[in-house]
Amino acid sequence: MPAPHGFEFRVQGNDVVISHHGKSVTTLRGERAARFVQEVDAGDPQLVMARWTGNYKRGNERTARSHPRNVR
Repeated sequence: MPAPHGFEFRVQGNDVVISHHGKSVTTLRGERAARFVQEVDAGDPQLVMARWTGNYKRGNERTARSHPRNVR
């Protein structure tokens, strides 16, 4: 499974805006923004942003594509 990439974040006052490949994905405000910044400082920023946005691969997409219930 490849590592997440293409995420960026910027702090605007008390808000944090997370974007993926130049498109705004989510805005965190208040306490959530503060917790996010602490997590980014402590770990891998790309992985943290992927997890907070819900935009990360779980490793089963390729096999799920060929499952009988998903074939049309």
